[in-house]
Amino acid sequence: MSLATLSPAFWPRAIALVDMNAFFASIEQYDHAEWRGRPVAITNGLQGSCIITCSYEARAYGIKTGMRLKYGRQLCPELIQCPAHPERYAAISTAIMKALQDITPDIEVFSVDEAFLDVTHCQRLLGTPAQIARLTKQKVFEASGILCSVGISGDKTTAKFAAKLNKPDGLTVVPPWASAERLRDVPVTELCGIAKGIGRFLAGYGVHTCGEVKKLPVSVLARRFGNPGRRIWYMCQGQDPAALQQEVPAPKTIGHGKIVPPNTRDPDVLLTYLMHMSEKVGARLRRHHLQARTFATGLRTTEGWAGSKLQCALPTNDGHQIMALCRSVIDKVWQGQGIYQVQVTALDPVDSGSQLELFDVMDNTQDDVNAVMDAVNRRYGEFALAPARLLNRSSMPNVIAPAWKPFGHRQTI
Repeated sequence: MSLATLSPAFWPRAIALVDMNAFFASIEQYDHAEWRGRPVAITNGLQGSCIITCSYEARAYGIKTGMRLKYGRQLCPELIQCPAHPERYAAISTAIMKALQDITPDIEVFSVDEAFLDVTHCQRLLGTPAQIARLTKQKVFEASGILCSVGISGDKTTAKFAAKLNKPDGLTVVPPWASAERLRDVPVTELCGIAKGIGRFLAGYGVHTCGEVKKLPVSVLARRFGNPGRRIWYMCQGQDPAALQQEVPAPKTIGHGKIVPPNTRDPDVLLTYLMHMSEKVGARLRRHHLQARTFATGLRTTEGWAGSKLQCALPTNDGHQIMALCRSVIDKVWQGQGIYQVQVTALDPVDSGSQLELFDVMDNTQDDVNAVMDAVNRRYGEFALAPARLLNRSSMPNVIAPAWKPFGHRQTI
């Protein structure tokens, strides 16, 4: 008789991880029926030379995320290149996350195509964990028209590991009492959150698999990594104690970056890109009623990042003032070397309603102009109204931020 038979139908803790299958490519195949069943590669615009993601049909040829499109076409001459449509992907993701609330309100949006669900308290209403996992897959399909994989177990780490075992369109159940055995022979670096550096540290103690971690005193990891080290020890036993992170913390920084044409040395091109990023940072600050005083401008060269942090006289969310700092950095820091990427970041965003210093004077004229510009752009699209220089901005589309969330300041493209 199996452990599952001997154990109660309801688990003391049940965590599900919903993982969309080749999310961006699946949406494009849904929108283009003629692409279904065919190899599709998503790139950042038609000019993009790097594959962001690809369909499972393309993966069958050995094509992978991060691969150059040119090499991908050598592996699969019939590969279909599709420019990314981040706004479409974000809209579908938002619809999915909303639909998952029909399962439980206890949701952690882990990324644009992943979410953790704590369904512990839903079992008497919705059934066993396996039944809830099937219902979850149904909800996702009804909301989006595309398939997902679900892993469900007694903790976050094991649920995430389980979700990737039977892709695409998989459903993997690992009961909490079976987690340690299931993970025993799994390399530690296959678990989410255990990077290669931690793997090398463990290898120094002769530990390579999750089962071997149990032989190592938890204090060894705790001394080296603190509380995260203790968590790693329990993760490898299938007992990750971490709760779902449902609160989105206040932003510590707000920034935007862009790849520029390789080895750019033309100051006009750099200024156009920096204005583009300055206006995006300013608009995003205004959208979330924030402002900042300190801004960092970064220029990536072959030798690493160059740049500087500068302050405005007063906290601002105006792109023109941010751009003035960027010009100063170009004049004082840039020595004419080739640039490959630019970055503009607000380092200390605070509520725009914060009180001024005693003798500070605020001119609201530009605020009124920005308010009108923001209203036009909300209605007609980003940069429908913008400084004239931005007519020459990059044709490469926006991308979804890694920390994207369907609400608040993290809803960033």
